Amino acid sequence: MNATKRTIVWFRGKDLRIADHAPLRFAAARGEVIPLFVVDPYFFAPERAEKLPNRMQFLIDSLDSLRRNIAAKGSELVLVAGKSTEVVPKLAQQWSVDKVVAHRWTEPFARERDRRIGEALGERFVLFEGETIAPPESIRSKKGTPFAVFSPFGKTLRKTFSIERPIPPPKELPPLPSLPPFERAELPTVESLGLSRNENVVSGGERAARDRLQRFLKNYAADYQDLRNRMDLDGTSRLSADLKFGTLSVREAWWASFDALGDGDAWFTFSNELLWREFAYQSLWDRPTLLREPFRANFQGFPWRELDCDENRALWEAWCTGHTGYPIVDAAARQLLREGFVHNRARMISASFLTKHLRIHYRHGEAHYMKHLVDGDWASNNMGWQWSAGCGCDAQPYFRVFNPMSQGAKFDPEGDYVRKYVPELKDLPKKHIHAPFDAPELFLLEAGVTLGKTYPRPVVDHKTAREAFLSTAKSYLKRDS
Repeated sequence: MNATKRTIVWFRGKDLRIADHAPLRFAAARGEVIPLFVVDPYFFAPERAEKLPNRMQFLIDSLDSLRRNIAAKGSELVLVAGKSTEVVPKLAQQWSVDKVVAHRWTEPFARERDRRIGEALGERFVLFEGETIAPPESIRSKKGTPFAVFSPFGKTLRKTFSIERPIPPPKELPPLPSLPPFERAELPTVESLGLSRNENVVSGGERAARDRLQRFLKNYAADYQDLRNRMDLDGTSRLSADLKFGTLSVREAWWASFDALGDGDAWFTFSNELLWREFAYQSLWDRPTLLREPFRANFQGFPWRELDCDENRALWEAWCTGHTGYPIVDAAARQLLREGFVHNRARMISASFLTKHLRIHYRHGEAHYMKHLVDGDWASNNMGWQWSAGCGCDAQPYFRVFNPMSQGAKFDPEGDYVRKYVPELKDLPKKHIHAPFDAPELFLLEAGVTLGKTYPRPVVDHKTAREAFLSTAKSYLKRDS
């Protein structure tokens, strides 16, 4: 007679769902299932949580949703506190588990965690794909090397990789088996971590993710290629946090959008955004050092300004708080602080301004975004910042410096994005709202704007800052040519 097979399904913060969850389906098909989440102090210690408050709020809400969804299927989510590398092997032994299954992670620290757990558990530890569309190292150039440019990467994935349909959730889960006594942890709350709830943060959880997906597909997806850059319109999917935490799988987003849109321009443009995410993950897997250093070797030692003097610190604080005197840059900064989110076009403008107008090291901006973003994702955030700074994979050329005024006029033509997040400028006409420093005094008076008092003058002159960066970059990057 065969012994009962018992599996721990280890939910790890990036797969907080029951749909399209291969480890859960695998476990449910083979016998007893123990859904587990480890409340690891790496994230959940209050001193750590305060460094990523919006993400922790979304994570906690998503965990609560996951717990209810698992209960609805007949089981329960077990929470245990401690370091994952210690807790998981210990529980596997105590609970007589023959398999521990989870989704693979890409980040270097996570790969080291999994190496250590694999070393302790051996063949009992099994990792499944699901974080990305394609497994790492599966998309390669004809020479067998990793791609460094997005377009051939995306074309190769579309042409050579068969993307399977998402799998449905189990119809039911077996009841939690009888286990030896152990110390359960309570589901943390925002308050128990010493945080204040931000009501402007999007709701977490699988149902909220699916609602966002359906809302996007119904109302905005058909015009995605036209609306996605408009900061003043609600034309993007807002699925980035759901994909980061896995409340929605990337395969679900891929196929639901295809089924809704068909193989046309709108779907190609949207699916390309999913492939950019894929490119970021694949790049980080192949080049783990990207979180520490630039992709382009010639940017090593680039003379970025550091925050070691009052002048640079003042510029940094102005950028962080949204008081640079450039309305579109300030709107992006304030949206981040208010909502834990920034429109993608605004992210690019903001990052370009920090790295090129202010010449402050992209790592400072990257860390600031990771602190406040709900969708703060190591791979995607790093790629975005290195792209903007000109030093990453397939980055924009160093000599491309976004003009905040023309970008604002093009992608926020009525000024509504600025008015929402920089209300002291709300009464300026659209002709002047992106450059109040050039507005005639009469318009400023009528709008109640006093430069230097109610709204700051520019911290740098656009033309002067642009020329200074280009001169510095040209001199440094061509020093060995």
